[in-house]
Amino acid sequence: MSRHSRYIVALALSFTLSCLTALAVTHSAAASEIKIVVNKVPITSYDLARRAAFLKLQRKKGNLRKLAEDEMIEDALKRSAVDGTRIQIADAEVDAYFERFAKSNKLTSAQLTQILGQAGVTARHYKDFIRTQMAWAKYVRARLSAEKRKDENDITKQILARGGEKPTATEYILQQVIFVVPQAERGSRLAARTKEAEAMRQRFRDCESTPQFARGLLDVTVRNLGRKLAPELPDDWASLIKGLEQGQTTKVRQTEKGAEFIAVCRTRSVSDDQAAEMVWSAEENANGQGKETQEKILAELREKANIQRK
Repeated sequence: MSRHSRYIVALALSFTLSCLTALAVTHSAAASEIKIVVNKVPITSYDLARRAAFLKLQRKKGNLRKLAEDEMIEDALKRSAVDGTRIQIADAEVDAYFERFAKSNKLTSAQLTQILGQAGVTARHYKDFIRTQMAWAKYVRARLSAEKRKDENDITKQILARGGEKPTATEYILQQVIFVVPQAERGSRLAARTKEAEAMRQRFRDCESTPQFARGLLDVTVRNLGRKLAPELPDDWASLIKGLEQGQTTKVRQTEKGAEFIAVCRTRSVSDDQAAEMVWSAEENANGQGKETQEKILAELREKANIQRK
């Protein structure tokens, strides 16, 4: 699980009234002082207070002030790296993530904004955090791709190392069936809708007949997901899909959309350069190369950075 994912899970688990009461912070942005300068970019006491409140909301232990300083310096280094590229994160992307996170915790964006304000974090600080992590993820992926392109014969070399055989990957053609449950009605309808979805799953025959069958049902959405190689299956569905054959379905899952399942329309074994690259990429990620690359880049940035503490 990524650092960002751990932060978000911890934040979600911490949304309680007792926690918010203990975390009420009243620092004023107008009274802030510059405490750290990273590559000529100031980090103020106001910034540090917001991050310390964020850490406390996650129930982090230790010297929160020191942890806040370390994280804010790291964020500044990440932004300095991204600033030298064409990577940009639109406000709409950040707002959409903020809204999705609010909904996943059964809150409106306004309610989440109020909670973060009461906790001393503020919505703006959290959105800045989201923007930084999104941009950094894109930057790291770009670096990984650039490093791979340095050796255009990399795939060929790996094929030869494996005795001339390319790895294979299963290609799935998938269909998603969603029994929609509005957020406001989850408590009263989700269980019943899950039973309805399970009943339809039990009667599933093939992907061609699903749309016609669904037309007779209320608030049921059928989406053709197209072709997906095994390494690119969504993490939350991958373990349920892998190993299924044509005409089989996953179990019904309760999601933020309602109750849903995924059907396998067709499968085939693929052995080509794209499949090979994706299989090796998945292996590299499983071996922690993405994490190692991030640590390597951050170490380079720290070495070159001008960091001043006031």
